[in-house]
Amino acid sequence: MKIHVTKQLIESMLINLQPFLEKKDASQITAHIHLEVQNNLCTIKATDGEIGLIINTKNITISHEGSITANGKKLLEIIRILKDDEIILEELENNLIIKQEKSKFKLPTFNPKNFPSFPHIENKPQITLDSISLIKSLKKIASAIDNNNPKFELNGALLNIKNNITQLVGTDTRRLAVNTIETINPNEFSIIIPKKAILEIQKLFIDQINIYYDKTNLIIQNENYYFFTRLINGNYPDYERIIPLNSKFKIILPKKEMLDAIKMITTISQELKITFLSDAIIFNSLTSDNIEAKTEILLHTGLNERFELNVNSRYLLDFIIQVEKSEFEILLNEPTLPFVLKDEQFITVIMPIIA
Repeated sequence: MKIHVTKQLIESMLINLQPFLEKKDASQITAHIHLEVQNNLCTIKATDGEIGLIINTKNITISHEGSITANGKKLLEIIRILKDDEIILEELENNLIIKQEKSKFKLPTFNPKNFPSFPHIENKPQITLDSISLIKSLKKIASAIDNNNPKFELNGALLNIKNNITQLVGTDTRRLAVNTIETINPNEFSIIIPKKAILEIQKLFIDQINIYYDKTNLIIQNENYYFFTRLINGNYPDYERIIPLNSKFKIILPKKEMLDAIKMITTISQELKITFLSDAIIFNSLTSDNIEAKTEILLHTGLNERFELNVNSRYLLDFIIQVEKSEFEILLNEPTLPFVLKDEQFITVIMPIIA
């Protein structure tokens, strides 16, 4: 195998593949990228067994066809220090040789035939869902997904497909984020997508994609990328029971003013007290020392009584930055009960801080 490729192209491909490499043991073949060239097409792939990515390009010059593996992290480190010019990658005596002008590097390789296989899309059902809406929904709920919960199912997002709607759900047990897409689906089913996969999907895909699934894998494909992730096997909590059916108070809040006020308080404390009055909203820091932050915005809330709410500012900010319009709603019942933030089809249910 021997190819000529620009630094910019190979560096960009290797950067995208880094999250898919085995990190704990560099001696494993899953710490390697697999590079194959044939029929004027270059394919580079990486997988740690749980998540994988294939990148295709024709923007190379092929001198000899073939396939090879090499440590993905080391190869990127070498490419980064080279000039912005053409690079030659060549297989010689079971090594990958990287050359540019008078510079030369050598990396050991593994037998490419031993590289893990990827799941195939053949005979897998396809999800009939607008992919741009899916990606936007994943972005909205991603911050609410837990990271290291002993209940593995909470470390992912629920994709819950019903006949007339599709819901994306994430929770860290202190808040619940749900985004609803109106769809028409012939089949009802649900799968749990790991958070790591969700973060990579957001980075890789910005346009229309094809989505396939089975009980084990989710596969996403477009012209340049072939992505897969293992699904989480488990029973997701009955999230619909957590969403309050009714509310005593509904207030329409301005996005920019709320964002500015909350960020001001967070310079002192991540926890804050929000006091809703009939004609204003007051923001105070919740601290145990003498440091204090306070601000307010003038707003007709429609309330006839004072309402105080203690809350983690991060939960509010994670929701507000995803709001697409200039206003959103807050739905309140009692200061000690969960409250709802709502932006059309996107809601977050938050448990307040109990003093």
